[in-house]
Order: sequence, then structure tokens, then C-alpha cells
Amino acid sequence: MSRARQVRLWAQKWRWYERNSLPWNRALIHREFMRREAFVRWPVHGNVLEALRQGRLEVGAGTLLEPDVWITAPGEARVRVGAGTFLNLGVMVAAERLVEIGDHCMLANGCFVSDSSHRYEDLEQPITWQGFHSKGPTRIGDNCWLGAHTVVTSGVTIGERCVVGANSVVTADIEPFSVAAGAPARVIRRIEHR
Repeated sequence: MSRARQVRLWAQKWRWYERNSLPWNRALIHREFMRREAFVRWPVHGNVLEALRQGRLEVGAGTLLEPDVWITAPGEARVRVGAGTFLNLGVMVAAERLVEIGDHCMLANGCFVSDSSHRYEDLEQPITWQGFHSKGPTRIGDNCWLGAHTVVTSGVTIGERCVVGANSVVTADIEPFSVAAGAPARVIRRIEHR
């Protein structure tokens, strides 16, 4: 690999992974969150500033991102985070097309929400070069609580007011007002309102 190509590759990686750490970008990210009446605690990872400025990352008023939240939305991908939503330590949201998280949701430490997964079928190429495929948008309804280290996979819809137990893997839709847990997650009971 030529020296120029090595430098270009390094610069691309630095731009993607490290540009949030520049003091002026950090200040600009805080300004963008303040304009939306939301708050982010440092560090935040991913292409947050670019996506905010391009309107591909929507963050509702009263939303809080704790340290080490990672939001990645390359190209035309979009992420919507509703008003009053709380993304705890180390939450990762990865969109290829669209990930939506409703209003007043709580995602506990280490949750992972994505609308895509890595391709792996081509035996001639490393997995890291095969790109992604999506089963469609991933949506989490309003007032949902996802326990620590929950994974929500591509094309899944979690209805409003659901609770998903810690360490669950959500691979299929969950009806509104449900409590679900497990890998794969299954509804274990309905939420009854008084």
C-alpha cells in the first residue's frame, strides 16, 4: 500500500472515530443539543455532529445521552430519538436506513439497537468487507424500558409501553403493553393498567 493511500485511510478513520474529540466539535455538539433542549454527557461517539447538522439525527427535547453513547448513521441513514428519552452509559444505536426510538424511553447500560447486520455469506471476502443488510427500519415505541445489555435487531418493532428484560435479544416484533425477556425475547406477560 502506498504511503499516500495509508495516510488517506488513516485520515478517513480519524475523521469517523475521533473528530468529536476536537474541542470546537465538542462545543458544536453541545450547542446542537442545547438548541434541541436536550443534553449530552461526554464522550459521545459516532458521526453525531454531521448527522445533527444534516437533519439525519433527530433528538427530542428533554433527551439525555449519558457518557459513551455511540450513534452511527452513515450516508443517508437516519436516527430519531424522541422527547424525554434517556440513553444510559454505553448505549449504541447503529442505523443503515432508519432507527426510531420513541418519547420517554429508557435504554439501560450497554443496549444495542440496529436496523442492519453484517453480511457473511461470501467465503472469498473477510466479513469486515462484506457490508450490511437490513430487514427494514427498527422502531421502539413511546414509554419503553429496555434492561441492561438488551439487543434489538433489524426490522423489529417494539410497541409502546413495553419492558424488555436485561440481556434480552429482540428478534421479532413485541406487541404494545408487553413484558418480554430472553434470547430470543418472548412476551412473558401483558402490562395491565389500573
